Amino acid sequence: MAGTTALTVSVGVLGSAIYTNIFSAPVLVGAGDIATCPNTGDEATATLLEDIEGTVFTTGDNAYPDGTDADFENCYEPSWGRYKPRTYPSPGNHEYHTPGASGYFDYFGVAAGDPGEGYYSYNQGAWHVVVLNSNIAVEPGPAQHEWLRADLASNTATCTLAYWHHPLFSSGHHGNQIKMKQIWEALYAADVDEVVNGHDHDYERFALQGPSGEAHPARGIREFVVSTGGGGLRPFETIQPNSEVRSADTHGILKLTLNPTSYDWEFVPVSGGETFTDSDSGSCH
Repeated sequence: MAGTTALTVSVGVLGSAIYTNIFSAPVLVGAGDIATCPNTGDEATATLLEDIEGTVFTTGDNAYPDGTDADFENCYEPSWGRYKPRTYPSPGNHEYHTPGASGYFDYFGVAAGDPGEGYYSYNQGAWHVVVLNSNIAVEPGPAQHEWLRADLASNTATCTLAYWHHPLFSSGHHGNQIKMKQIWEALYAADVDEVVNGHDHDYERFALQGPSGEAHPARGIREFVVSTGGGGLRPFETIQPNSEVRSADTHGILKLTLNPTSYDWEFVPVSGGETFTDSDSGSCH
């Protein structure tokens, strides 16, 4: 808000604000494939969030097995639900085991965007953040793709990040989700800097690349797959070009520090013997 002494970060659809220290860059922190009642991985990753201030993101499959009201209440709420007031989620395919992902939209309310859509955007400091729904139509023509193009065209932020569930590029069990290529083409044309996805129950970081998988150090998009929020992990299968770092045996969260013209990333593993981590920085286009 104007006139305050703290830095205001716009959060889009909620019509409210998150305040950070004026000297601190905004932080996004989160993961996907999170809450399963029989396991305790989501409790372990939720504990990590206690010590990291900032906006929590999710990359889908928030509440197993079916994203029902009961799954959210019994599985997600006791762990990651503690951070619901600062969470901006995206839905996964398991949410759509329930018709219309009604459990997801009921649980997150306006933070999840309009029911039936599930895509929205918000700002954090010098960054514009786009949240997409990869479980509905993503090709040109349908509403989501047209909304994305308009949103990117009106974006005046220095840096841009997008997150959703299904990754275009993945060395994991499900592999490349080709249906997302046209979304990537729109993001690439708008000089988007980062994409964060879930779905494949592992952690993977890619080098800067274009929508056809071509290495592009000058203006490519850096993709992270961070499906390590608590669900069971799976081994890698076909290693994709430009895959730089991979781990399929460590639960954890991805912390992104959004500097005015650059970003820092850190994969933070859960405590208890899991020691894999990954950290570095990149510049905005």
